[in-house]
Amino acid sequence: MSAGPDDPRHRITTLNEGPLHASLKHWYAEPDDRLEVPVDGFLVDIVRGELLIEIQTANVSAIRGKLRQLSATHRVRLVYPIAREKWIVRLPQEGEEPLGRRKSPRRGAVEDIFGELVSLPRLMARPGFSLEVVLIREEEVRRYDPDRAWRRRHWVTEERRLLDVLETRLFGAPSDLCALMPETLGEPFTTADLAEALERPRWQAQQMTYCLREMGAVEQVGRERRGILYVRRRRIRQA
Repeated sequence: MSAGPDDPRHRITTLNEGPLHASLKHWYAEPDDRLEVPVDGFLVDIVRGELLIEIQTANVSAIRGKLRQLSATHRVRLVYPIAREKWIVRLPQEGEEPLGRRKSPRRGAVEDIFGELVSLPRLMARPGFSLEVVLIREEEVRRYDPDRAWRRRHWVTEERRLLDVLETRLFGAPSDLCALMPETLGEPFTTADLAEALERPRWQAQQMTYCLREMGAVEQVGRERRGILYVRRRRIRQA
């Protein structure tokens, strides 16, 4: 049964929508799109003809079931933002005047998407499922809370705000994501080889390799002392 405009699920989704999600939805929407549409018991951010577009600004694993069910019978696109540039604003315990604003040294990249895809890598192999990574400039507002986030010295993220969209990358098949592997990477390769080619930590190379293997884009061909050996699948290489 589909959720109508008076259904509690509709009201909760709309009321809990953060500034970043709302801004991306309106930036992404085209004139003939329909927003917040009930489909098969779920509220979908954008419906563009037969394409269902879902924007997720937090953990993708939170909507894993929704994406799996909708993509079984519909064309679905997941839109996920990654902050290439982030500004951090700190608010005081009382009032709304910021304590300060600084630029985070961390710069996000398209390859960071594999950290989210580890919870649903096989969805990329489904016909009709696509992924769009949006590289953005954002502002993260933090507030001091003595009872929370002790690892971050009690500074809690209150909201994220979109400042600018810098670039978008659309991935329609596993081969598109496989193309993110450096051309300089030889075969067979280990996750250590991939990490070196990417100039990234090995744990990120392991996430990437795991996702591409589950999607069918790379395959294991052996093992040596230095680690498991992988190659790009032949059909991917030929494509």
